[in-house]
Amino acid sequence: MEWLSQRCPLLPAAQGCPRPGRGTLLLVVTLSLLMYPVLRSLALQLHSAVTGSYISGTHSIAFINCLNEQIARDIARYFWKGELEESTEILLLVKTRTSKIGELSDYVRSIHPFEIPEIISLPVDQGNPLYLKWIGESVPQD
Repeated sequence: MEWLSQRCPLLPAAQGCPRPGRGTLLLVVTLSLLMYPVLRSLALQLHSAVTGSYISGTHSIAFINCLNEQIARDIARYFWKGELEESTEILLLVKTRTSKIGELSDYVRSIHPFEIPEIISLPVDQGNPLYLKWIGESVPQD
């Protein structure tokens, strides 16, 4: 037992000596789990910067209930090319297959008067099964 206390001078001989690398492995695994969200975010940002692609979840849509149209106009002001703009917009909801969003976006950009039209796609998680079936039957597949 004397050889054990010489190998692990910080531990009493009765406790034994941990296997080399065991604590290091535990530390690496723990740090990896804790750092995963940060490392994933950095990897996605790097990929986006290199490819010019969008990172899903970067932006959100806020549905706001307003008492009247004036309040909605006050909230809806925005800056465009350094100028404060206010315009009346009509929200058009187009229900289609997710696979058709690219085509729809191209079409809207080709006919829309804005230089950068607002085209945002949100996936449908749930809904009236009969209505979703109707969309599937009404919109041709690729």
